[in-house]
Amino acid sequence: MNIKPIGKRALIKPVKEEEKTAGGIYLPESAKEKRKQGIVVDIGKKKDDIPIASGDMILYTGYSAEEFEVDGETYIIVDYNDIIAKLE
Repeated sequence: MNIKPIGKRALIKPVKEEEKTAGGIYLPESAKEKRKQGIVVDIGKKKDDIPIASGDMILYTGYSAEEFEVDGETYIIVDYNDIIAKLE
């Protein structure tokens, strides 16, 4: 299935969280804090002041993100306003 975000939105594939700490302690699901970091898969209507492209690693915020699964993969669609940083 091909997913194309509409409007001023980005399609993101979230980065998987670590299951254990640096010291080797395994964390239960309830103790994990969701990291809001992901890789841009595709973008909708391009804005000149948003310097992101497919393949960029980003940080995002907000509770308005729409999470869904396609072919066993988890994706998120966020507004450009919810993208707070590009990781380089």
